[in-house]
Amino acid sequence: MRRGYLSAFAAYALWGVFPLYFHALQPAGAIEVLAHRIVWSLVCVGLLLAVVRRYSRLRALLRDRRLVAGIAVAAVFIAVNWGVYIFAVNADRVVEASLGYFINPLFSILLGVLVLRERLRAGQWVALGVGAAAVVVLSVDYGHLPWIALTLAASFGIYGLVKKRLGAPAAEGLLLESGVLVLPALAYLGWLTARGQSTFGTVSAWHTAMLALSGVLTAVPLLLFAEAANRVPLSGLGILQYLTPTVQLILGVLVFNEPMPPLRLAGFAIVWLALAIFSWDAIRAARRGRAVREREKADAVPAATADVR
Repeated sequence: MRRGYLSAFAAYALWGVFPLYFHALQPAGAIEVLAHRIVWSLVCVGLLLAVVRRYSRLRALLRDRRLVAGIAVAAVFIAVNWGVYIFAVNADRVVEASLGYFINPLFSILLGVLVLRERLRAGQWVALGVGAAAVVVLSVDYGHLPWIALTLAASFGIYGLVKKRLGAPAAEGLLLESGVLVLPALAYLGWLTARGQSTFGTVSAWHTAMLALSGVLTAVPLLLFAEAANRVPLSGLGILQYLTPTVQLILGVLVFNEPMPPLRLAGFAIVWLALAIFSWDAIRAARRGRAVREREKADAVPAATADVR
């Protein structure tokens, strides 16, 4: 479990410092960075699977047409998420991007109601209501809906829902997602090169290396998260996930000097209140479920003994 928590912490911390990396890739535009991220992710994960010799499993996945179709849908939503996130960093809107990942758990609850027809507990309804109030306050502050935050939350929430229903392994799933997107990415990079607007190989050797390493940057935290998911209780991962937007928020305010006026801070405070309610309700439900399982186990022991006698 210690190894699992360390893996989770490393994954969420790496995702948190992504703005520093993407900001350093300027003058490359958001779509160019996205295209390189797709291409080099495919290369990186392909090499990894070759080293661990897991291509036979990949062939089995490719024979499942339903899974391949689902991965294609997931690829579109993760591409939207990546593209909007990179745009937010380049546009100095890291604070709003962090808001998207703060409200992502609340959006996942909403998806559970609308798509999976789940019944919510009272605490979850309260958290959703408080979260909706926060969006209203932040919309007043920004003068419009915080579309970057809402797009990030929605795209990642739908991506997570699709991935959960597919159950594809992390590395193979990322390879297939990158494979779905690689032809449009290569076409765009070729178009940029033909117009003389590509920054790959033209800015500096360091800039070129960083664009290529974006594939490693994508794969490493995903694989760390997969390791953590196998070892850490879901409640533990749920609490740790707030590390990513917290680091992003700190970077946005302290490193990139983005404004945090009083009304915006109030909106974030309401979001944090919603997340506190959500976390408290989840922990209470987990404890209640554990207590029920322990009682059922204790009741089953005398019954089993009686059967033996």
